Amino acid sequence: MDIISPKMDFAFRELMEDDEVRRYFICDVLNMPVDQVRETRLGNSFLRRRHHKMKQGILDVKVFLHDGTRINLEMQLRRQKFWEKRSLYYLAKMYVDVLLMGENFERLRRCVGISILDFDLTEDARYHSVYRMRDEMGKDYSNLLELHIIELRKTLTGNSRIDDWIRLFNAKTEEDLHMIRTKNAGVQRAKYVIQEMSLTESFREAVEYYRKKKMDRKSEDAYVYDQGREAGEQIGMKRGIEQGIEHGIEQGIEAFILDNLEENIPKERIIEKLQKRFELSQTKAESYVERYMDRGSIDDGHF
Repeated sequence: MDIISPKMDFAFRELMEDDEVRRYFICDVLNMPVDQVRETRLGNSFLRRRHHKMKQGILDVKVFLHDGTRINLEMQLRRQKFWEKRSLYYLAKMYVDVLLMGENFERLRRCVGISILDFDLTEDARYHSVYRMRDEMGKDYSNLLELHIIELRKTLTGNSRIDDWIRLFNAKTEEDLHMIRTKNAGVQRAKYVIQEMSLTESFREAVEYYRKKKMDRKSEDAYVYDQGREAGEQIGMKRGIEQGIEHGIEQGIEAFILDNLEENIPKERIIEKLQKRFELSQTKAESYVERYMDRGSIDDGHF
């Protein structure tokens, strides 16, 4: 039987609602003994804006550990433009979000971003990468900012705890879940939660509604894009026609002035004829005549 994919953001958030799953997953990613984490609690997924022009940050799953460590868990199915900058933005904003004006820096706590990606971010074979602040010799500067990248599409090379979680997130059917042979209590609990979600009619209905909303949004975006492209093409065509007309008028004015100059018609008379022929103001007509008289005197030596 097909299951609700835990990679789906709606299902991922529901999965991480389970305290045991959340606790084991975080400990496995951070390589921490589970008994060292007494508590994980979910927080508000919205990061506070300090003023109206500041970008609002929205985290998928925001978790606090008992020691004050703040963690953002997110599942990303498609690569976004400026993804690296985006990930640093949310990590940095989560770090400073707790500090109010006038408060001491002592209140700042370690912040960890855990991004699970259903696309290849890097070209190397590693599927769990950890980024920290270090000097050029590799010595840690601080552990207050840490970013974990887990890439789901890369080939697994072992049977570590992270490998088991990746197999879990990639599961599509009940058989895929049964094929995950592990003693990891967190993964075993996650398998149960996924099966329960998949069998619960109300949750499947909620997922279908969520999928429909996303599909509707994509359709709306596609419609807006098509309308914008069509409008852009129309504007481009109109502008091209206008430019062609303008160029044709310019050529007509040039030919008219040069013909009159060759016939030795006085400048004042050419200006009058130009105004009438092309419906120009006197100032505009004078500027055209001056331009082509100067060109004629230089190029042809007539004047």
